[in-house]
Amino acid sequence: MFNLFWQTKTNWSIITPALFKAISETLYMVSLTLGLGGLFGLILGCILWSTRKDSLFSHPVFYKILEFLVNLIRPIPFIIFLSAIQPATIAVVGTSLGTNAAIFPMVIFCTMATSRIVEQSLINVDYGIIEASFAMGASRLRTLFQVVIPEVLPPLILGYAFIFIAIMDMSAMAGTIGGGGLGDFAIQYGYNKFNPLITWISVAIILIIVQFVQQFANFLAKKLLRRS
Repeated sequence: MFNLFWQTKTNWSIITPALFKAISETLYMVSLTLGLGGLFGLILGCILWSTRKDSLFSHPVFYKILEFLVNLIRPIPFIIFLSAIQPATIAVVGTSLGTNAAIFPMVIFCTMATSRIVEQSLINVDYGIIEASFAMGASRLRTLFQVVIPEVLPPLILGYAFIFIAIMDMSAMAGTIGGGGLGDFAIQYGYNKFNPLITWISVAIILIIVQFVQQFANFLAKKLLRRS
């Protein structure tokens, strides 16, 4: 079986530039998705937590509506979501193919997943800290941004590392619709050409990127915990 790695002819003059292009496309998709989806998810997560019953801006009806919308999208397998949202992708991006077209549904999915992680992190905040902030005259918004969010920074960082891994997974699946990146590279030059070496090179690069981000997130979270 291992002889397959060497029996398959690989034209490195073509593969090498395609590989570097795929890496840059993956990093572009992942960084932009994490930046936009992470920001929107943070905002949505804070709204979800703040509008829960007995929270800062308690509004159970509004919370239920938001929760329904989030729960409506999150359970859908991403590969199906890519196809289902195609008309909206074309309307916004102008096409359903390519890297930019893949980013649109990735940002939506990332936003919904991140919002839940943010909400669950904020739920664990001791309400006594919030009451102490009110006692010192802080407003509800100031309490949210200067007390509540900083209190959960370490778990939030680890949560965002988890989201990063999920985005890497989404970027690979986006390759099935011509979204570019390492997923598309592995399918086009590895799977379709019966070249397992190329497939495993793609897997190795993804693992290296994920491990680097996870270790950095662990380091940053531990550093913040020591300061608190």
